[in-house]
Amino acid sequence: MIIHDISLTVVPGMAVWPGDPGLSLERVNKIENGANANVSHLDMGVHTGTHIDAPFHFLPQGASVEKLDLNVLIGQAHVVDISGREEEIGKDSLVKAGVKPGIKRLLLKTVNSEYWLKPQQRFESGFLGVNLEGAEYVVELGIQLVGIDYLSIAPFHKSRPTHLTLLSAGIVILEGLNLNSVSAGVYYLVALPIKLGGSDGAPARVVLIDN
Repeated sequence: MIIHDISLTVVPGMAVWPGDPGLSLERVNKIENGANANVSHLDMGVHTGTHIDAPFHFLPQGASVEKLDLNVLIGQAHVVDISGREEEIGKDSLVKAGVKPGIKRLLLKTVNSEYWLKPQQRFESGFLGVNLEGAEYVVELGIQLVGIDYLSIAPFHKSRPTHLTLLSAGIVILEGLNLNSVSAGVYYLVALPIKLGGSDGAPARVVLIDN
């Protein structure tokens, strides 16, 4: 069994969505200063790094993250390679990549993953995202979870239509994946968000298991 960790390491200075809180991680109690144990303080937005969007992110009456169904967050997932350099991922891109009926959990590996290889991270507004047409196709197929290898499933300036379409259909959105280490194929997904009560999203540790 091979376990692929497709989560981003959460560190100060990492790229965050423009306008979101930055990340602060510091030790407030230090053994070297006489403390009984090391204790750190973490301050960040819930959509930092690898994270899950709950319906409440865009829907005022939508479910918050602690109410998401674990049966959707754990199970067989298909990683598909969107290898083209198109500006957006629409229905044609998904069909060409082999996205078809029967897929329950879909992870999109794109050129975005290359951003995570850079030593100095900064927000990249030109990332590849799923447009409204692509989102409607995902809903049409009955997919329950969709993930992508950047901080938003939707293109930078077209965030709302894609999110509303997916979240209104009850589809869980998984963002901020690092898919550099995996190839297209079928894996066993474990995507567990922190159980934050009443939150619109939560950071998650996400792995793919290859048997």
